[in-house]
Amino acid sequence: MGEKTITVEIDEQGNSSIDLHGFHGKGCGDVAEALRDKDTLVVDRKKREFHVTAAESRVVRNSIKG
Repeated sequence: MGEKTITVEIDEQGNSSIDLHGFHGKGCGDVAEALRDKDTLVVDRKKREFHVTAAESRVVRNSIKG
């Protein structure tokens, strides 16, 4: 399994943003929701990885010997 990184930025006005790397599908949304807790969500931008399920992100290689 790949490395997962969470980046949190807080500006001078106290506004915060999070960026999640290495998460795929619903797992990303679950982590974001847990970090947000009861805070109000102003903007929600989902990356391409959000729409990819964990099974789709794996590469399976089969070799047939014969």
